[in-house]
Amino acid sequence: MITEKKEKQILLMSFFSGLMFAVVEFIFSIYSHSQSALTDAVYDASELVFIALLLFLTPLFHKPVSEKHPYGYFQIESIFVIIKGVMMLSVTMGVSAEVLDSALSGGNPVDHAQVSLFQFCLGAASIVIFLIMKRLNRNLSSPTITAELLGWKLDIVYSLGMSLAFFVSMYLEKTPLGFLTPYFDQIVAVIVMVFMLPESIKVLWGAVKDLFLFSPDETFMEEVKEICHPILEQYQFTPVFFDITRTGRNLWIAIYFQIEADSLEVKNLELALKVLNEKAKEAFQESTCELILVP
Repeated sequence: MITEKKEKQILLMSFFSGLMFAVVEFIFSIYSHSQSALTDAVYDASELVFIALLLFLTPLFHKPVSEKHPYGYFQIESIFVIIKGVMMLSVTMGVSAEVLDSALSGGNPVDHAQVSLFQFCLGAASIVIFLIMKRLNRNLSSPTITAELLGWKLDIVYSLGMSLAFFVSMYLEKTPLGFLTPYFDQIVAVIVMVFMLPESIKVLWGAVKDLFLFSPDETFMEEVKEICHPILEQYQFTPVFFDITRTGRNLWIAIYFQIEADSLEVKNLELALKVLNEKAKEAFQESTCELILVP
């Protein structure tokens, strides 16, 4: 219950902060005619729809597994992360097309000093919000919150990068690159969206792997094995292979093992399983371990 409450607090904070940012950015984009500010407003507004849905669904992610739902409701979270990824990619493509069309139509002159100061203020505010959310998230293991933190991290890079770029652009007019001044707003908007694409695709692909129960990457597999091997050796269990699956925020670790002795003491199996689950929960929080004896 404490975890669920804290997760909702982070989502609510992200929602109201994003709402405030989207409104401010939209008003500024109308006032300044800046398409880069409009791009940011569209991103933040589309994010709000996703967060609002998650606020209603968060209790499902904390329900225990059952015979009817052997994987709980963890995969619902993966589905929504996929929806978010597709939505962000669609927004990116749509806004990119609008920006390019504006650039081909003759550019969009803006007050570069004004945009630079505005983006700097947004970046500073984003840093404060990100640090508070990260502090609240320090004991949680939630793909949803991780995706939210990634979004705010991108906002910080976006806003401060835009601020610096527009500050530098104020001196372009006095150089041979002065002809780029009317197009600078569009150029920066497109560059930032191209920069965001790999991260959006990474989040989307991670959610797809979770939904279809693909194995984690090799680095993560080795991390799990390093935690489990000492415990297995202590009880003289020889691992045959690890079946590691991630579903949403929950990690399922099935270890198939053999023994050299002719019989297995149930007490040793119970103790080993207990220690494995304790160590796994310390490292990954939401996790379930099981030991399976094979001939």
